[in-house]
This record gives sequence, C-alpha cells and structure tokens, in this order.
Amino acid sequence: MLLRKTPALLRYVLIAILLVFSGFPIYWMLNTGLSAEAQLYNEGQSFWLQLGNLPAMIGSLSSVPVMHWLFNTFFIAAGTTVLSLVLGALLGYALSRLKFHGKGLIGFLLFTTQVVPEALLVVPLYSMFITMGLLNSMFGLILANVGFALPVSAFIIKGAIDQVPYEIEESAAVDNCPRYGIFSTIILPLIAPSLSAAAVISFFSGWNEFLFASTFINDDDMWPASVGLASFIGQYDTPLSTVMTAALIFSIPAIVFFLIIQRRIVAGLTAGSVKG
Repeated sequence: MLLRKTPALLRYVLIAILLVFSGFPIYWMLNTGLSAEAQLYNEGQSFWLQLGNLPAMIGSLSSVPVMHWLFNTFFIAAGTTVLSLVLGALLGYALSRLKFHGKGLIGFLLFTTQVVPEALLVVPLYSMFITMGLLNSMFGLILANVGFALPVSAFIIKGAIDQVPYEIEESAAVDNCPRYGIFSTIILPLIAPSLSAAAVISFFSGWNEFLFASTFINDDDMWPASVGLASFIGQYDTPLSTVMTAALIFSIPAIVFFLIIQRRIVAGLTAGSVKG
C-alpha cells in the first residue's frame, strides 16, 4: 500500500534499486566467470564484463559435464516435488478432514522432524539404505529429501484445506460424488495456490541437495550439480571462473522456476485456499 501511494517517479526509482540489488549477485557470477584466473588471483577482479574472455569461459566448461549434472539435479528435484505433493496432499487432507486416534500425535511427530538437523540422520539413513539397496541411487536421494519436504508440504496443504468450507464437500457427497472424487476434482483445484507453495519448497529441497548426495552417491555420473561444483575445489587450486560459470548455469533454472510461480507462492502462504 505504501508503495502505491508514492509518486510514480519515486516508485520506479525504488523498483530500479531493488532490481539492481537483487540482480547484482547474478551479474557478479557472470563477471567472475568471464575473468581470467591470473586476474582473479593477482590483479583483482574488474567491475566490468570482459566479453573478450567469453570463448575461454565456454571452453573451460567443454570438459565438464555440467548439463549432465544439471539433469540429475532436475530429476532429483522433480521427483522430490511430485512425491511430496502426492503424499502431502493425501496426508494434509487426512489431518484436516478425517477423525482418527493419534491424529494430534502424528501432527506433533511431523513437526518435530523439522527440528532435527539432516547431518544427524546421515549415519542412520546410510545404514537403512545399505539394507534396502538404495545406495548410489537417485531414487534413494529422492526418498531422503521427501522425508524432510513432506511434513512442510503436508502442513501447508492442511492449512489450506482447513479454510475450504465443509459444505462444499457435503453438497458433492449428496450428488453421490465419492470421497476421492471430492478430493481430486473439488479440493485440489481450490487449494492450487497452496499446492504451488508446497511445490516450490519441495523443489528447492531437492534442487539444493548436497549432504545426502555427497554421502550416498559414489558414481560421479549420478552427481547433482551441487556435488559436481564441490568437486572443483582442490587442495592447491580452485578454478574460480569455471566454478562461477557452472554455478550461474545451475542457478538460472531455479530462478526462472521461482519467477514463474512466485505469485502463487504468496497467495498460498498468506491467503490459503478460497474466500469463505
């Protein structure tokens, strides 16, 4: 509201300042990628883009499977998102609409999973994955990430379903619509903004995967981009320009995804589902 009441010129100036501050990290990553290694370590980095080094920047990535790592990252993030949404929607609906013994305890246990650091679960999960044959498997990484993303998704979806008038479901039941039909054709479309918010949280949980991947994956063909970027760090030398170029490529899809869905994120986290 305050921004709308400001004069048009001042509003545009404030927007421009925000764009500069938010876009500067991306610019600096590109700038670093275009800088020569000798310049970074000896002369210091220039503020302006050195486009003459563009062929060298592209050549530095020719021997690095960045796109393959990016595909692995996308596979893990997409799998985490889909599985978290499917299970989170079912769990959120059960916690919101169904009555059963232990409902409060289940909600409390789901909440407590968010206060346990991931590092404490590496050894237990490693032991479980050995038994289940999930080591060196991207499906195992998806399951590990779903374990942390699912409770958050379930609570977001439950809060949205709580705001949907129960009379809507009763009207559908009177028309002989089965419970699954009510859930899939009535409830889910009404809580689409909250589903989008849960999808973003789950997506970035899988997109930023590093700890479990660096522990459970031995085959570098299955590395996500985060582990691939970490592999550039050497004992005596780290190619900063190559790392920043690969990091920029890694960041762009996530930024685009966030910009596309950001309106629904705000609606899902604040408004919930529908107006009563």
